[in-house]
Amino acid sequence: MLRSGGEYKPAHVQWLARQVPGLICLSDTDVPGVETVPLRYDWPGWWAKMCLFKPGIIAGDLLYLDLDTVVRGDLSPLIEAAGGKTTMLSDFYWPEHPASGLMYIAERDKTKVWTEWMKSPAKHMARRGGRGTMGDQGFIGPILDPQRWQDVAPGKVVSYKVHCKRTLPSATVICFHGNPRPWQVRANWIPPL
Repeated sequence: MLRSGGEYKPAHVQWLARQVPGLICLSDTDVPGVETVPLRYDWPGWWAKMCLFKPGIIAGDLLYLDLDTVVRGDLSPLIEAAGGKTTMLSDFYWPEHPASGLMYIAERDKTKVWTEWMKSPAKHMARRGGRGTMGDQGFIGPILDPQRWQDVAPGKVVSYKVHCKRTLPSATVICFHGNPRPWQVRANWIPPL
């Protein structure tokens, strides 16, 4: 997902698309060489992820990745591990909380989240917008009670900060979730920007 005017640029989407063939990006700007779906709402920051739950925006189940994610291999085994059920991360620091940096979203769950969200987006953003309130993931988690990647695909999805600073595990997905960003780190397993 790319919203213009922020830290991320079309080059970051193109970088992730080189790792994930067939990637589709929700965006309010053109990304040369990458299929885009227009963002129809001007929700700030992470709240733009709520567009993923709009019925019909992308038909069927979908796999969502934050732009600051390194993919090291085929994502099919992760999709299979999800088993058609909505799957989120366990927060790498507070595992009791869901995290939205990598999500498998089942089509059947989209309407449930979207309907609740559209009752009052401004109210939901105000209630869950501050630090410690878990933002979009704090809204999604209680509605769906999703299964977690760390349970269905142990060791395949890791955090750079928590798991990779000294050694690189044999993970398929490395989440950077904040600074440093992947393109700020020099390592032979991170594709150049």
